[in-house]
Amino acid sequence: MLESSHNASRKLRASRKDTMRRVLRYVSGYRLELIASLVFAAISVVSQLVIPILTGDAINQIVGAGKVNFDGILPIIGKIALMIAAGAAAQWLMNICNNRITYGVVRDIREEAFSHLQSLPLSYLDSHPSGDIVSRIIADADQFSDGLLMGFTRLFTGVLTIIGTLIFMFSISVPITIVVIVLTPISLFVAAFIARHTFSMFHQQSATRGEQTALIDEMIANQKVVQAFRQEKEVQERFDEVNDRLEKCSMRATFFSSLTNPSTRFVNSLVYAAVAVVGGFSAIAGRINVGQLYSFLSYANQYTKPFNDISGVLTELENAIACAQRLLNLIDEKAQMPDADNAVVLSCVQGQVSLKDVCFSYVPDRKLIQHLNLEVHPGERVAIVGPTGCGKTTIINLLMRFYDPDTGSISVDGHDIRQVTRTSLRLSYGMVLQDTWLSSGTVRENLLMAKPDATEDEMVRAAQLAHADSFIRRLPKGYDTELGEDGGRLSQGQKQLLCIARAMLSLPPMLILDEATSSIDTRTEMKIQDSFAQMMKGRTSFVVAHRLSTIRNADLILVMRDGQVIEQGTHAQLLALGGFYSELYNSQWKI
Repeated sequence: MLESSHNASRKLRASRKDTMRRVLRYVSGYRLELIASLVFAAISVVSQLVIPILTGDAINQIVGAGKVNFDGILPIIGKIALMIAAGAAAQWLMNICNNRITYGVVRDIREEAFSHLQSLPLSYLDSHPSGDIVSRIIADADQFSDGLLMGFTRLFTGVLTIIGTLIFMFSISVPITIVVIVLTPISLFVAAFIARHTFSMFHQQSATRGEQTALIDEMIANQKVVQAFRQEKEVQERFDEVNDRLEKCSMRATFFSSLTNPSTRFVNSLVYAAVAVVGGFSAIAGRINVGQLYSFLSYANQYTKPFNDISGVLTELENAIACAQRLLNLIDEKAQMPDADNAVVLSCVQGQVSLKDVCFSYVPDRKLIQHLNLEVHPGERVAIVGPTGCGKTTIINLLMRFYDPDTGSISVDGHDIRQVTRTSLRLSYGMVLQDTWLSSGTVRENLLMAKPDATEDEMVRAAQLAHADSFIRRLPKGYDTELGEDGGRLSQGQKQLLCIARAMLSLPPMLILDEATSSIDTRTEMKIQDSFAQMMKGRTSFVVAHRLSTIRNADLILVMRDGQVIEQGTHAQLLALGGFYSELYNSQWKI
């Protein structure tokens, strides 16, 4: 048990180091801004460190009561004002550079993550909550940027301040500086120890926050279902449980990370006290003057302050690295297999589709499609029927190459689809699914998604064929009406009509209709069937339907059960067979 815990801790540390290296590679793309930030940080630090020297010189101009050399003090005050102005300007410019680096790096990582998301296989998206993915790209990226910005802003100036103060202190008194150097490592050790042990806590916090985001996203999307089935209490309990876990892991991470600042402040106070005592005796002994003692005390304070800042930065960086790791893990997910180098671009598709000995399972130990063979000739209309879960939609996923078969092959016009570009394959199909999808935008933009160069008349004609034109014109701005997320306030039936109109506008050589009219009233469906019949003329069509009355004119009906085609033929042939299809068909007319 102990060895297992040790191995897990070692893997976490190795992963943390790898994440830091990768983040630095992203930062290296902003070398000019990085160099400029270091230069401005150096100017800011030097200007701040010169001020105690000048102040000490001013103090030395005060000889005693009523004995002040104002002629000597005034030029020094002018120099101090100049140093303050130079430091402020350098600090401002450094912050601009740091902002450009930080938000540029976060933009690059977000862009890469979202771009990679487009290439991930559907198996990954199906097995991961969308809310968790959103949390990684949005919330974790924000946390990462906050930590990275603090790191650049405080780390540069902190390190340069430490180096600068040491140089100035050595120039004043070597023995007192050695006292400071001997005591300082204690502060560093405390900060590093706490930061190292808080990484796993921040990692757990980020993961739990992603879980909470996924739950909230799911509940908002399905609030009607929650209320309809009176699940408010159960949902609230689930949220409270995740929220409590987030509170506990956040409290632990924050508590342990908050120990850093008071611990280092305690050590730094010891350093300051030691400097004051040793410096006081040195001043009494005449080795340094009063002005130099003041300068040294100022440097001792400036020397220890960066350790407090750096300790806080280390804690924030641990949180940032934990968030960056979740984001980079998304980027590291294996993308879908790219198109072959010699992949064929389908053109002038005839619609000859062949499935040979196709086997496929979503989960290896749960068999679904087994040894499926099918030959579809150009222009044929193939209907796929069967009970829920028999593999109807899975066949559609395989035809579109959303998934690849485990064994066997699928070909279009004699080309294995694994040797065809995905883009040309999917452009060859027009799809209308039971699950509608509309983007945020106008009705016009959603329809033209299928054919961007379509004319106004073509678009309106497609909407008329889908019997969507009448309700579109009743919208506030007709075809220019803005739709909200996933269709806004449109009914499910209206959304489906828009999806049908979109398919009718593109008119590709092959069609896939997966419960395309499931949300449409019977009267409208009967009208659309005529449009579908016209649209399917000369086009290879695959129709998944539960209402068997809509597929009586299909050239071939595949009857599926448990992933296998158990019957096939025309509507009349299958009824005459008196098998499973006949039972399904006749059951729809029973009262």
